[in-house]
Parts: sequence; C-alpha cells; structure tokens
Amino acid sequence: MASMAGKVVLITGGASGIGLETGRRLASQGAHVVLVDRSDIPASVIGSLDTSAHGRHLAVTADVTDTASLESAVAQILSEYGCLDVVVANAGIAEAGTVAISDVETLTRIVDINLNGVIRTVHATLPAVTAQRGFYLLVSSAAALKTVPGQSAYAAAKTGVEAFGGGLRLEVAHKGVGVGVAHPAFVRTPMFESQHSIESVRASIEELPWPFDVVTDVEDCADAFVDAIVRRRRKVYVPGALRGVDKIRGVFTGSLWDAILRPKMRKTVPLLERGILESRARAALTRQ
Repeated sequence: MASMAGKVVLITGGASGIGLETGRRLASQGAHVVLVDRSDIPASVIGSLDTSAHGRHLAVTADVTDTASLESAVAQILSEYGCLDVVVANAGIAEAGTVAISDVETLTRIVDINLNGVIRTVHATLPAVTAQRGFYLLVSSAAALKTVPGQSAYAAAKTGVEAFGGGLRLEVAHKGVGVGVAHPAFVRTPMFESQHSIESVRASIEELPWPFDVVTDVEDCADAFVDAIVRRRRKVYVPGALRGVDKIRGVFTGSLWDAILRPKMRKTVPLLERGILESRARAALTRQ
C-alpha cells in the first residue's frame, strides 16, 4: 500500500462534507492537504486537520466555474509546495426538482458545477499531476448507475463525470497518471440533510430499491475515498453493494426499470413536486 506521507492533495468542495472528511483522513496519514472552496474557508476548519503527521495544510478560495481562479489556485499550490500529487474533484451541488418545476438556470448550473467543474479542475491541474505521475479521484454518483425522476440534470452531470473519467484514464495511463471514479449514493452531509428535510424528497428516497436507498455516514464515505486514493483504484462504490449494480446497470436504466418505477411515479412525482414547491415558498417567506 502506498504512503500518503508528504503527498500534496487538492480537494475541491473541501469546506465541509465529504471533501473535508476526506481531507482530515489524508492529513492524519501525513499528506499536505489543500482544501479548495468557492467561499473563504474558516481558519477553524483548516485547524481541524491533523498536523501531528507533519502535514502542512492550506485553504484556497477558488470557484470550479471559473477557470482563472482554478489556475490561480494551482499556481499558489505549486508556489507553496512545489508539486501536486493528487486531485479529488469533489465540488458539487444538488437540488431536488423535476424539469417541469425547475428553471433552466438551475438545471444548467447543476451541470456546470457538477460536470464542467470537474473538467475545469482536471484541465487546470493536469500538467502538475502528470509531472508527479499522480492520481485523480473524480466524484460521480450512484445517480450515474440508474435513472430516477427529480434528479435529471444531476444524473446527467454525474454520468458525464464517469464518461469523462473513463476517457481521461486512457489518455493519461501511459504517462503514469491514475484516474479513479467514485460512485457514492446518499451520504449524510449538510447538502444531503438540506434536501432530506423536505418530506416529499424523503418519501421519494424511500421508494428506491436497495442499495440505492442506503444513506452512508460521511466518515465511512471518506474512508472509502482514501482507500481508493491510496490504492489508486479505478472505481469506488459507496455503499460497496453498488459494485454489483454497476455490473448489471442495464437493468436500472432500461425498459424493465421504467416498468418497475412508472406505477410508483404516478403518485410520487406529483407529491415530490408539491413538496418542493411548498418548501421553496416557505424559504422565500423566511427571506422576506
């Protein structure tokens, strides 16, 4: 097993959730962790990273929708450490809603952050990672393994991440660079809790068959991510049962899957839309 001691790791979406927990575990193994987020990361967050293994950690403000800010972040990292070994392209957003009740700006923003943000991150870091014969972990989703209403744009973006990662892997393998793709299902993060607080969203999750309905603690997800980085794994699944789903994914994206879900969706989709619209209305009143 490779050692992470002294490795420089960039994690987008590093201020909280999966990104932060992954950073904490890598820091405990002696990595130099760079947390990147579009908002300024509080000093207390960086201070929560373990330094007993001699890692020097850094917070960098950059937006994955802004190529220039990512290039600036890479320049700052190279100035501070002289190299970049691992990139975890984790930044992402999710917003429940069918296409009918979502505005086009929201739908395209989901794709821009979740897919184009990964592409921009890889492009900005590729020369540095290639120089180190390093490793990428690109965060896709279980949503790439199935089709489910209420996640159309999100699933499209995450499926794109998987396809992008597969192509990238073949392009850089001869240069010694590894590329892994992560497929987490629901993970107990602030983003998940925000969506899960909507009753109709909870109900739609409960309609999903196992293992798509599994909610994993963020600590367990981070452990799986770190294992994938250390072992330079091609794929990582959270929960692990999704590995079997991936092998027969045609079942979950074809006509049989549609036939299984369609009767349930006649009831679930209207309830989902009504619940989301009511949640948005309450949020709008709160802001007034």
